[in-house]
This record gives sequence, structure tokens and C-alpha cells, in this order.
Amino acid sequence: MSTLLDAVREGRLDDVPALVARLDRRERKAALDELKELRKEARGWAWNARTRVRKAVMVAGAGCHTGAAGCATWLGARDMRDWTHSPYPWVLQVLADRDPAWLADLAGRLAARAVETEAEYRFVVELARRADCPLPVTDGMVRVWAEQVSGSRWQWRREVPLVEVLRKEDDLRNLVAHLLTMPELPPSVAWVDSASPGDYWPAALNTLAAEGLLDRGALLDGCVARLLRGGGKPSDLRFCLLVVRALEPTPEEEAARVADWMALAADGPSTVAGHAQEVLGRLRARDGLTVRQLAEVSGAVLFRTEKKLVRAQLVQLGKALRGKPSAADELLPVIADTFGHPDTDAQERALKLVARALPAATPAVREEVAGMASLLAPVHRKAALAVFGDLLEDEPAAPYEEILPPPPAPRPVGPPHGSVAELVEEVTAVLISPDHEDVTAFERALDGLVRYAHGGAEELVAALEPAVAGMWWATLPKGEAEWRIFSEPGSLHTVTASLLDRVSAKAVHDARARRSKTPGCCHQALNGILTARLWEAAAELRSGRLPYLLATPTWHTGTIEPAELVERLRGYRALGIAAAPADFAQALLRVRRTDAEEAAREAAALGTGEGDRLAAWLRADEPVAAVVPRHVDTDVEVGRDWLRQTVVKARRALLATRDNPLVRQKFPPAFHWLGSSHSPHHKDCYCWVAESPHWIATLPEDGESLAAWMLPSLAACVQEDRGNAWLLPALAETGGPAADAMHLALAYGLGARHPEDRLAAVDALLVLAARGRLDAERLGGELAVLIAQDSVKPNRLAIAVRTAAETGAYGTVLSVLVPVLPALLGRERAPRGLSDLLAVAAECAERSGPPSGGPVPGVAATAARGGTTQLVRQAIRLEAACGAVAD
Repeated sequence: MSTLLDAVREGRLDDVPALVARLDRRERKAALDELKELRKEARGWAWNARTRVRKAVMVAGAGCHTGAAGCATWLGARDMRDWTHSPYPWVLQVLADRDPAWLADLAGRLAARAVETEAEYRFVVELARRADCPLPVTDGMVRVWAEQVSGSRWQWRREVPLVEVLRKEDDLRNLVAHLLTMPELPPSVAWVDSASPGDYWPAALNTLAAEGLLDRGALLDGCVARLLRGGGKPSDLRFCLLVVRALEPTPEEEAARVADWMALAADGPSTVAGHAQEVLGRLRARDGLTVRQLAEVSGAVLFRTEKKLVRAQLVQLGKALRGKPSAADELLPVIADTFGHPDTDAQERALKLVARALPAATPAVREEVAGMASLLAPVHRKAALAVFGDLLEDEPAAPYEEILPPPPAPRPVGPPHGSVAELVEEVTAVLISPDHEDVTAFERALDGLVRYAHGGAEELVAALEPAVAGMWWATLPKGEAEWRIFSEPGSLHTVTASLLDRVSAKAVHDARARRSKTPGCCHQALNGILTARLWEAAAELRSGRLPYLLATPTWHTGTIEPAELVERLRGYRALGIAAAPADFAQALLRVRRTDAEEAAREAAALGTGEGDRLAAWLRADEPVAAVVPRHVDTDVEVGRDWLRQTVVKARRALLATRDNPLVRQKFPPAFHWLGSSHSPHHKDCYCWVAESPHWIATLPEDGESLAAWMLPSLAACVQEDRGNAWLLPALAETGGPAADAMHLALAYGLGARHPEDRLAAVDALLVLAARGRLDAERLGGELAVLIAQDSVKPNRLAIAVRTAAETGAYGTVLSVLVPVLPALLGRERAPRGLSDLLAVAAECAERSGPPSGGPVPGVAATAARGGTTQLVRQAIRLEAACGAVAD
């Protein structure tokens, strides 16, 4: 045994198999214990020595294991799989004396682990060959097999057709069958080489199925099941759809899977649903689809938003009714469901289809379908009357009423905590919450800590100690915890750790006095203000000097009522206490400045420096940073065209802000960035900062300034960035004016690339409108500018405004679109999405009445072009809704 261990320590791999073969069962167990210790010891050695020894340890350990489970665990360990040159040939030598059942068990266990390399794959294949058992097929095995098949196509600088490589595979059927069940297909399989469409995986599998090397039915079933399961990458579904198309199922094969096609047409992705719809059309033509099945699948497809699918399904229903008029009773109610579809063209098609088939229906069905005509858009009301006659009640239209959400009501922060236990519960909740998302809870907890530390913190410390015992900083040595907290951005952890003496007084003093570098963007500046406030609070907690904080908000938005701030300052005067600089500066930024003259007089009457500053601040009623009322056009890099090695740039309309000397002269250094002038030229933000609700709460009465500073990141939403528009609804709730910056920010959000950003912008639009702060003409003008710069795409804007209109805000949306349409209609070539914008505008005008300014310029000229394009049809519709005359 010592001879084996000597050979292992010296890395003599060739000697190991013979030495292991001499050991009996007891000696192998003893050697295995020493090999485990040597394996741990080798982890600290130099790389070259460690590699040689680890290979020998791996081979010797595999031979000394008597059970397949233990051997698989040994061989599958992470540190036993990192090789440049594989030691598996020597492993096979030490396992040569094992019986086939043992080798089959080992092969299955190794395959079930994460097979990641070709060497591991070939090792399992060889084990299965020696055991004379089927190859164990797992995700890892199939992934590596697919990669090595794709790589083996290149031999002697000559490309071998993929189908020839696959023909040589012994376990082809099992591997392909498992391939279709994987959560994600290997990239080498799903990727389609458009340069050689005849030699990619779908075509190769089809060829092998035709030759009988693959079971055609199993291949078809596997692909259809994968399409039904959905999920994965779009390329995975495209792969399965290509295989299905290439197999060209026979009528019998299509008929045997009718339930699958119905499910795919109802719920599959658009391209998959389109193929299923084609198959169902063929089945219907061959009487392979019953009327009941057609009605069932049509009800689902007609509910979909894809116009192409809806129109194709209506065509199929029309053909079915022409071939079998007796099906009218079962199909007409399904067709009538389309009366409520957002696409008015689909409504029109459905109404015409109903008109042709209505005579064959029973009176009860006619009455039912007529009752559903109320779902039609107003533009189709006249046609519906002609179709249904007396069945349709010609009721006078009710007066239009704009539906907007109720204006957000400010929620009070609430009174101070009633006990230490109540405070500790809220502090703990804030500490464990991600990024302190609840500003109200955060501010209450911070103020509560200051209140209960005033005049003695013994009771508070005693209650907090057990509550925070599991926090990361509470489990570290004091010096390390202090260093970690000091190096991270400020949070309530900073204040709590300081109170519990996990951070020294010197560290708190140094952090409070530290001058950070000038922020490069508004995100860093706003985060820096919060950090300064927290270190200041940590220092005040140690002294117990402050009875409460001045900057605690009155409302959930972060706003402080001026009378309440005056009362807090009165309490400070009674105790003879001076305000903490960062806390008072934050309070000034939060106080409501409109209609505050009475509070200003009371503040001035206090006779303190803080009272005088508050009075002057309220009476000035000026923004922290006034927005320059003009656009700054800046070019930014949004990508690279690697084929031409050129930079892809886009123009962005941004806004600058003026300086505020008062902020730079009277406020602490952490606030100076806010008072400096800022131009957006080359000011794109490249810092990686998490979004924070504290940004809005820092300046709750200066939404216009915040919007101007946030414009660069909001503008990036129209290109690649995702999630930057999250703050728009909160911005819409801020105080102060809503002018150029707010409306430009909203315009970028409405044209954002990703749906969630557009939805946030729609929420902000409705909030502004509900609060009476929306300037529709200004917003429309900003959108027109952005569309002219190709920053906002009309089709994305159409999706956003349709969403807003469907909430009932038809008049609001129409007033926004009226300034946008003339420039687009005047273009020589209509941009993509213009017809959709016209459709939204037409629907809004039909419901809310024509715009107050009269006909929209350019609509009549477009309507007069003639033809049946959607652009012309929607222009005619809008012209009719507005009662316009020719321009």
C-alpha cells in the first residue's frame, strides 16, 4: 500500500493501475482513507505538482472504491474534473476487473451528474460499451454529444455533411428522443446556418427519419410535445417547428393530432399558432375538423391580439359557413365575440361575415348575436343597424365621460412609535428588506432610533441586540464589521451598527467628515445625500442630543407640511438645540413651498437661524435647479455595427439645469451637486447603481428638476436599457410644476422599447391627467420631436397610447395624439405604425368626440388618396369621426 501512495505522491500515473490491482478489499479501503487526506493536502500545492498528483489520486481512488456510488462521487467531484489531458484511460485500466453490472451502474451515475466535456462523455460511452448496456442519456450527455457532433463535421479541413456524421451514431434514436425533452436545446442544435439550409439539424433529422434511422412518428410527437410545452428560447421553438414542417405530416398524421393543433393555435407563440392554424384549415377542408371543434378553437384564436391570426381564422369560419350553412347557429356566436376585439378592421370583417350567415340562423341565435353588437366600435354602429334592423335597439348614445383614475391621495407617515418594542419590530423589518424599498418605514425607523436614543439608549440597545443578532455585521469581528460598513453606501445598517457599538466613534466621525469625490451623475449625488444623512444620524445617536429628526416626511411621497416643520423647529428652540446640518437641509428640500405664507411668518417669528432660513426658503418658492427651457441635442453611442466596424449613434433631446447659489453656499457639501448647473452633453451615466425610491423622496417638491437629471437614463429606454422608467409614476406624484422635463421624460417612457417601461409611462400619464397637471399639447410636441429624431418609434407609441385609451381616457389620449399626427402624415413615406396611431386616434374621437381644435391637418389629404391600405382606411375613419372637411 505504501508503494501505491509513494507512486501517487510522485505522480507516476502509469504505475498506479498495476499497484492498485495487487491490493485486496481491506487494503483498498485503507488506501482510500489516505488518498482522501492526500487529496485535501494537494489543494495547497503548486499548480504543476498538484495536477500530476491529482491525476494519480483520481485514478487510484477510483480503483480503491468498491461501490459504484462512491466511485461516481469520487470521479464526479469538481476538483477531479479540471484537466487539460484526460486521465480517464488510466481509470478504465483500474476498473478493468469490475463486472458489467457494476460498470453499467457507474455509467448511469456519472451520466446523471453534470457531464460537461467531451472526455467525460467518451468515458461514459466506453463504460456503457464495456458493460454492454444502453447508453445512459441525460441532459449533460446529449449537450456534449451535440457539440462534439457539430465539431466533428470538420475533418482534414473538409466539411463533412451533418447527416453523414449522425448516421454513424449507434445510439441516435435515444439521443434525439432525449434532445427534444431538454429544457433548452444545445446552441449548436438550435442555431440554423442560413448559408447552407440543407445541412442543418432539422433537415438532417428529416433525412434520417426518411431513411428509417429515426422513428418518424416519435420524432413528430417529440417536436409537437415540445411546442405544446413551450418555454425555452425562441430558437428552440423555431427548431421544432422547422422539423415539423420538414417532415410534412400526412393527412392521417395531422388528423391523429387534432387536439394538439387546436391547443397550439389557441396558446402557442405567434409563428407556431400560425402553422397550427394552417393545419386546422387543411383538416377542415377534408372534413377532419367538426363544427364543434372549429367553434372551440375559433373562440380561443379570435381572442388573441395578433391581427393576422384573427383575420385568418375569420376566413376559415367564412369558408366553413359557405360549405355548411347549417353550422350558423354554432359558429355565429363565436364570430360575434370578435365585435369586442381591439382591431376595428377585425370587427368589420366579423360583422360582414355575420351579415352573410345571419339568414340561416334561428331567431334565438339572431337575437343573441344582435345583443353582442353593442361591443362594436361606434364607427360600425350604422352598419350594424343595417345588418340587425329591429333586433338592434337604436338607443341614443350616452354623453361621453372621461374615465381617469382618482388622483393619488397622499398617505400620512403616521405618529411616532409608541414603544421600544414597536420601534425594534419596524427597524428589523427595514434591515431585512431589499434596498429599503419602503421609504415610509425607513424614515419612521430612522426617526424612531433618534427619538429613543435621546437622553439614554440603554433600553433601546438592550432590545435591539437580540433582534439583529443574525445580521451579517453582527456576526463579524468588530474591526472587520466596521471596515465593511464604512466601505459600503449608507443604509440603516450603518446607524444600527453604530448604535450597538459595532462601529467606533472615530470611524463615524471620519465618515461624517469625509468629502467624497464630485458625483458624476444624479444617482450618485442622491445616494450621497442619503449616505451623509445616515452618518450624521449615527453620530447624533451616540450623543443622544437630538429629540427627533426634522426631515421625517409628513406624507408617503416624502413631502413635509410647512406648519409641521415650523412646529419641529419650535421644539428645538425650546430645548436650545441647533439642527443637524444634513437633516435640516433635507427638511428644506422636502417642505411644501406652495401656499405657505402663513408658515413662513411663523418660521420668521421663531427668532432662530433655522427659522429665518425656512422663512426665506418658503417665500422664494424656487426650484432647487431650474430647468433651461430648450432642448440640448446630443449624439450617443447605442451600439456597434461589427460588420462595418462603425459606431451606431442616436440623437437624444435632453434638458440642462441652472445653478442655485443658495444651495451651494448654505447647504452641506453632500448637497452641492444639486445646486450646480448641469448640461447633458457627454453626461451619460455609466455607473452601476440600483434604483432607489429614496431618489424621489429626496426632492418630492421638485419633480421637474429630478426629471431633467434622470432624462439620460430615461432616454436610454428607447434603445436597449430596460427598467429605467420605473420612477415615472412616482415623478408624476411629486409637487412643483410639471413642465418641459416632466413631459419629455414621459415622452421617452411612452416610446420605450420594453413593455414594462411603456406601462410605467402610461401609469404616469394617467396620474398627471388625474391631477390636472398634464399638458397634452406639450407632451404631443415632445413626442413629435422624438419621432422626427427617430428616437421614438410610432408603432411602440401606438401600443402605449392604446393601453392608456383602453382605461377610458379617450379624450386625454386624443389630445396627446393631435399634435403628433400632422408631421407624420406629411412625410413622403409613411412610417411604420402610423396606421396604428391613426386607429387609436379614430377610436378616441369616435368615443369622446372630435378634438377641440378642429380637423387634424393632413388627415383629409391622406384619406383622399384612395385605396384599401390600413393607412387610408384609418384616415377615412378619423376624418369621419372628426367631421373634417378637406384640408
